[in-house]
Amino acid sequence: MKEEEPRRGRHETEEERADRMWVELIQEVRVAQTGVQILFGFLLTVVFQPKYATLPHADQVIYIVTVVLGACATGALVGPVSLHRLVSGRRIKPQTVRLAARMTLVGLVLLLATMTSALLLILRVATRGGYVPYLLAAVVLWYLVCWFGLPLWARHRHTTGPATDHLGPGPSPPAPGADGRGHR
Repeated sequence: MKEEEPRRGRHETEEERADRMWVELIQEVRVAQTGVQILFGFLLTVVFQPKYATLPHADQVIYIVTVVLGACATGALVGPVSLHRLVSGRRIKPQTVRLAARMTLVGLVLLLATMTSALLLILRVATRGGYVPYLLAAVVLWYLVCWFGLPLWARHRHTTGPATDHLGPGPSPPAPGADGRGHR
């Protein structure tokens, strides 16, 4: 009697995997969208405050860059919803998921840039201290560790074979088994 190997991963078709990954991606995007929309909404009000006119030119430039970055981050993080709506029913969900995942990653990078720029502006206005660059660098490093470093470390550390949730360029890996569910 042959001992069965422990089951690894899911036995699902490409469409089933795309459906699951879409649900997971949309949940992730909802979290990021909420944060970026609140931040962007706050940023839009700053220019209408009386203190804005008294800011040094450099701080006004930082503010404008921050608003533009926030607008771009919002666009990238709302993009997957529009993408899904415009291609829904076209039987291209695996490709849609891959593209939406890329848009989300771009949105997260833009959100990182927006938060960095906003923090720089706030710290410059609030403190005028020479330690602002060091504090900013520490916070950005923390974001990088939490948002990218730990996830990439976990992916490397706990992945034993080919990716089961393929999001890279090109076609997805074939589903296991002849019928796509692991059965021959």
